[in-house]
Amino acid sequence: MSVFETIEDFAAVLPPMRALAGLDLGEKTIGVAISDRLWSVATPSETIRRSKFTEDAAALLAIAKARELGGLILGLPRNMDGSEGARCQSTRAFARNLSRLTELPIGFWDERLSTVAAERALLEADTSRKRRKEVIDHVAAGYILQGVLDRMQHLRWESGK
Repeated sequence: MSVFETIEDFAAVLPPMRALAGLDLGEKTIGVAISDRLWSVATPSETIRRSKFTEDAAALLAIAKARELGGLILGLPRNMDGSEGARCQSTRAFARNLSRLTELPIGFWDERLSTVAAERALLEADTSRKRRKEVIDHVAAGYILQGVLDRMQHLRWESGK
């Protein structure tokens, strides 16, 4: 199975020069952000309206193929005290099911404050309420993915690569 608990393990199996996707899994939508091939910058991309798993997975795998992705990061919605509740279990189940359909490595990133940060950034940018509602999920996915990219940069710096 290609689901990894730590960013270190996830990063160790990534193919070089392939973009990554960050996913913010909500009950109604999936926010998607895509990195550059150098793993420096996460860019919010799109929001997928959720239906059933097979359709959600097909949409994500179509993006993965079109963008030639090297891996997927799912935001893990821990409780504020760090514990895992029903939403984490649902995200982990989604990752397990998706891993049966793709060889892409899948990792997790603590997303506790990603939506709050995204909302704050959109408010600071004076984004209208209607526009915020349209983009919040993929902007939150951008925060999730950027956190992973920053961590991976730090790991490379620590190892002298």
